[in-house]
Amino acid sequence: MLKYQETKEFQKDFKKLLKKFPTLKEDFQSNKQFRIELFHSQNIDSHSIFKIERVNNLKEYTFFKVKKFQCKSLKGKGANSGIRLIYAYLPTTQTIIFIEIYFKADQKKENPERIKSFINNNFLN
Repeated sequence: MLKYQETKEFQKDFKKLLKKFPTLKEDFQSNKQFRIELFHSQNIDSHSIFKIERVNNLKEYTFFKVKKFQCKSLKGKGANSGIRLIYAYLPTTQTIIFIEIYFKADQKKENPERIKSFINNNFLN
C-alpha cells in the first residue's frame, strides 16, 4: 500500500484548481487509485505516467509526471484533460509525495524550481 504526502505548494495549487474544476477531489482520488497505485504497486502501465528525465533523479527519489489525468469537470476530454500532476516516488518506503498540479492551458510544463526546492529541503538540510 502506497503512502501519500503533499507539499504545501501542491496544496495551494490544488485549492486554486479546485475552484475551476469542482470534481478535482474525486478525480484526484480516482487517478491515485487507478493510475499511480497500479503503476507503482502492480507494475501496470496505462501509458499515462512518465519519468521526468531532465531532473537529477536521486537514488532515493524518482520524479514522475501524470499526463493523462481524467477530470469529469472537463467533459468530453477524457484522459486528455490537460491537468498535470508531478510527484516524487520513494520506493524504499512506498511513499508518493505530490509536488505540483497544474492545468496545461495555464502553464506549459512543470516548474523545475519546485522540484529543486523539494530536493534542497529534503536532502541538503
